Amino acid sequence: MRHDVRRYCAVGMLVIGMCLHAVAGSSAETSPWVVADIDKLPKDDWGNTVRYGRDLMTRTFALIGPEVADPAMRLSGNNLACSNCHLEAGTKQFGLPLVGVYSDFPNYRARSGSVGTIEDRIQGCMTRSQNGKRLPPEGAELTAMVAYLKFLADGYKVGAATFGRGAGAMPELSRAADPVHGAEVFGQICAICHGADGLGKRAGKVGDAGGYEFPPLWGPDSFNDGAGMNRLISGANFVHSNMPNGANWRETVLSPDDAWDVMAYVQAQPRPHFAKVASDFPKGLEKPVDTGYGPYADGFSQDDHRFGPFAPIRAKIKALKADGAVAK
Repeated sequence: MRHDVRRYCAVGMLVIGMCLHAVAGSSAETSPWVVADIDKLPKDDWGNTVRYGRDLMTRTFALIGPEVADPAMRLSGNNLACSNCHLEAGTKQFGLPLVGVYSDFPNYRARSGSVGTIEDRIQGCMTRSQNGKRLPPEGAELTAMVAYLKFLADGYKVGAATFGRGAGAMPELSRAADPVHGAEVFGQICAICHGADGLGKRAGKVGDAGGYEFPPLWGPDSFNDGAGMNRLISGANFVHSNMPNGANWRETVLSPDDAWDVMAYVQAQPRPHFAKVASDFPKGLEKPVDTGYGPYADGFSQDDHRFGPFAPIRAKIKALKADGAVAK
């Protein structure tokens, strides 16, 4: 399906798509979506720490970005905000929300092959999505981020299903995603905000630590190739549930096919390299099927893993596990 971007602008991006009803294997809401009210927190040490954590999520570039005045605070390697991926300060359903996330940790992480803490997860975002450095373990910034996540988990039980987490789960393609068609969709729908070159639109000017009005999707100031957003399933579902700006999981704009293809185009573009990707997923058969970098234990190519289709890869992994294969 082709789109006329002028029509979207004329009607204020009136949504036309279908509702998304499935996520993480669930077809119905299993728990209410409750977001604690940060404005009700007192102005004491706890309340101020939680609010600083929220500020770090929404103004990452201004507080710990590469252009801040204090060199010691230049911890993020790009001028993105955490909320460029975790929408609405991590509170939007299917916008990679952080609501309830704190209650999931510690947990087993296939990427490291070990049990990790919430602090480990934050540090992973810093070095991958923010393409930067690990936060000082005893510093105010890591403490504040953990406090904010704890605040967003208020009322959520450990291990409880939370409808609205993640980015959604639209049907997968039986074909490979098509970055050529995705380039057409990008030019018609996405370029109006992110630019024809995909490098985003600055809120101010380079060097002012002002971040972006619309973030870059590739290039030197974007997330690196080790980030979770650099996986097709995660990225395409995020786009389908949230883009263009104003869409949501109940009222989508892009068709599933267009969302798969446009994210394939985005992921085919150059971005910073994460030097330690080769050590990710030490148990190779636990590697997500859409991981865009090797090594692979299933015999499929890098393009197969980047663009799909994924059903044959899953079938092969299942067979290897059944045969007792040990991936190195």
